[in-house]
Amino acid sequence: MNASTPTPHDAVFKQFLTRTETARDFLEIHLPPALLARCDLKTLKLESGSFIERELRGIQSDILYSLQTDSGEGYIYCLIEHQSKPDRLMTFRLMRYALAAMQRHLDNNRKKKELPLVIPVLFYHGRDSPYPHSMNWLDAFSDAESARQLYCGHFPLVDVTVISDDDIIRHRRVAALELVQKHIRQRDIAELEPHLVMLLQLDYTTPEQLEALFSYMLMAGDTENPGLLISSLAQSLPQHEEILMTIAQKLQDKARKEGMLLGEQKGRQAERLETKLEIARKMLANGMDHNTVMTMTGLTQDDVELFCH
Repeated sequence: MNASTPTPHDAVFKQFLTRTETARDFLEIHLPPALLARCDLKTLKLESGSFIERELRGIQSDILYSLQTDSGEGYIYCLIEHQSKPDRLMTFRLMRYALAAMQRHLDNNRKKKELPLVIPVLFYHGRDSPYPHSMNWLDAFSDAESARQLYCGHFPLVDVTVISDDDIIRHRRVAALELVQKHIRQRDIAELEPHLVMLLQLDYTTPEQLEALFSYMLMAGDTENPGLLISSLAQSLPQHEEILMTIAQKLQDKARKEGMLLGEQKGRQAERLETKLEIARKMLANGMDHNTVMTMTGLTQDDVELFCH
């Protein structure tokens, strides 16, 4: 039997628990009281789809229900494990599938900015009794306490917007990156030149990093005279002049290409307009009224009155 072929376990499990009335009884009996109190099982609804990887579908089955909770929209995700030997990492799988359900909720509700509560439930009927593994997914780590501190607390944050420039310039090999990204939206990027010159003279950055940094500054930053900034940097950093001149040439080539494309686009637009005007002139000459001509050609009233008489 391959992984995608339904097993007898899968068939009987889904025959029962895909019926809302049966699922409601199952959840009323087996959900912990604290969680049950948060759920309105009258709103229980079967959802389509599966989050199980194809290669595991022969040994696992899943069902997703949506419902209302006391904190809004939520879900109950029920997984049944068919293999006789229980998987110690099953709680990790449950977390993955619960997160997948959250992601699908966000994909289907683009305006939502809050995660829904997804309650994972494992249905077990293996040979070992009772179920031999912890149902706290953090216990699947070799150091559960460290995992608990990390995943139940605040994640590390590097917020350069609140770090002073004086502190940033002491950050060695990441100082230039942090300084530029901190100020890329805040002011004329040319104002960073003194700090940048000082940092780049320390030779912490590779040529590839320098090229990426300068290109980013000139493409994403705001400065009145990019050419003047490049010339000034090249004068202050003669060891990097070649890189700066290469970037300047690339920017000129890009601007020239964009200008050519813009010119071609405007030319095509002008040709299309002239074609529409010619058609409109013929329609008017044949006695069609202005409103009909505008509807059929997409021209405005001003276009018709200005160019078609």
